[in-house]
This record gives sequence, structure tokens and C-alpha cells, in this order.
Amino acid sequence: MDDQQNALGNFLRARRDLITPERVGIAVSGTRRVPGLRREEVAMLAGVSAEYYLRLEQGRDRRPSTQILESIANALLLDEEARDYLAALATDRPRRRRSHSAVKETVPSGISKLLRTLGKPAFVEGRYMDVLAANSLALALSPRLTAGANRLRDLFLDPAEQVLFSDWEGATRQFIAGFRQSVGADINDPRFIELVGELSLASPRFRALWARQDVKKLQGGRMRFDHPQVGSLDLNHEKLAIPGTGNMMLVILHPDPQSQDAEKLSLLASASLESPHPGELGARSREA
Repeated sequence: MDDQQNALGNFLRARRDLITPERVGIAVSGTRRVPGLRREEVAMLAGVSAEYYLRLEQGRDRRPSTQILESIANALLLDEEARDYLAALATDRPRRRRSHSAVKETVPSGISKLLRTLGKPAFVEGRYMDVLAANSLALALSPRLTAGANRLRDLFLDPAEQVLFSDWEGATRQFIAGFRQSVGADINDPRFIELVGELSLASPRFRALWARQDVKKLQGGRMRFDHPQVGSLDLNHEKLAIPGTGNMMLVILHPDPQSQDAEKLSLLASASLESPHPGELGARSREA
């Protein structure tokens, strides 16, 4: 994959394409061949030579100093999370290669018990957005939230999951940026290569968003669903890190108190008690 061979250069090139000259105070005259900034314009803004910046994008220099990275980050208007990602790509440390032996992502027993007691849709998500465990109300919200499923694969490839999201395009942008932030610079993992390769081939939307190189940690926020049983459902969305598990996250969806959304969620909860789901509270191990 091209991302593996020159991850730093690909990131710089993608972010450069997203910055218009007007945003950085460069006057435009005539027709431009590039959608964003030219290489020499980034070099000028960063205070480095055009030849040196070209070497960075081409992968001929992969160890820029911290000062140069900061200057380039300023030129490209990177936020804090994108700066951290840029620094990780340019680190001198050789990237750790994972073995192909079986790697288990095991949900702690205390978290499994907690899922049963939560009266809100909740599930555990692994590093690659695999669903590792879910309670019955999460499955009532979406049957795709079953243990063993992958949230990225379902969001981009499953029509039933796509129509569940009122703002599907916005959700895809958030998921991609969060996925890239979660994986970081460890792009040699076979699981990562397999998943990105599959989705790049199968989904033009994934392919276009992945090429943007957006990086953003998914934290609290709002998600609006078009549920086939209760209609519009506006929920708060929380992602809480589970200590001692690497990148495992506890995801909880909850309505505002005493809202219509809370009433609708209560209806779903009643329905889920009447028809338990087989995918509840499972755990998944995978080859990596």
C-alpha cells in the first residue's frame, strides 16, 4: 500500500490540497492547477526551501526536526490532533511490526457486568472499531451492533446501517477521522491493512475520505438516528476509554432527561426485553 511506503509524504500532500491560498493570505491570479496550496507555497509559509519540502513529500527525507514539523504544521493550519499525528509519522523510532499470531481483544468481566446494568444503549469497541460486546438495548438500536461486527464496514457497506444515520455523510467523516487517530502511525498491522484495503475497494465514499487524511479523536457529541420503529432519535454519544485494555472504548448513547427521545428509548427497551438478541455481550478474538 502506498500509505505504508510514504505515510509522511502522503499526509503532507493530502493536507496541502485542502488549504486554499485565501486561507493563508496568498493572493490568487489566473488559473491554478492544484486544488489547494502548491509545494513552493507551503515551503515559503514554513520557512524551508522548496527542494527540502519536495524531499519530504517524496519520502526522500523522513526525519525532519521538531522545529521544521511545527513550521509545516502552522503552514498547513493543523489542529493539535493532526500535529500529534504528523509527529508520530515522522518519528525516528522504527514502527513495531505485529506478528500474525492470534490476538484476543477480551472485554474485562467488570465491563461486561456493567453493560447488563446500564439502561442505555452501550457497547465495547476495539481499536479497529470491532464490536466486542453490546447490551440488548444497543442491539435494539441497531442489530449491526452485535459482537463480531465492524462499525466501519457496516457504516460504509450495509444499506440498513446507512439509513439509520440521519446525517450519514457527517457520520462517515467522523468515523474515518477517529479511526485514523486511533490507529496512529502503526500502519503495518495486518488487520489495519486488510480493513482499509477492503473498504477502499468496496466503497468510493471511504476511498475519498481516507485520502483526505483527517485526524480527530471521537469523544462526546450528538448523534441523530432514523430508527425504523420509533422514528427520529437524538442521542448523546460518549466514548470512554477502558483502562488497561489498550484502545478499547465503552460507548454509551443516552437521551436528554425527560425528552421525547427518552420516551422512545424506553419503548425500545421494553421491546428488547421481550425479544432478547443472540449477539448480546459477546466477545471476539481475531487474527492479527
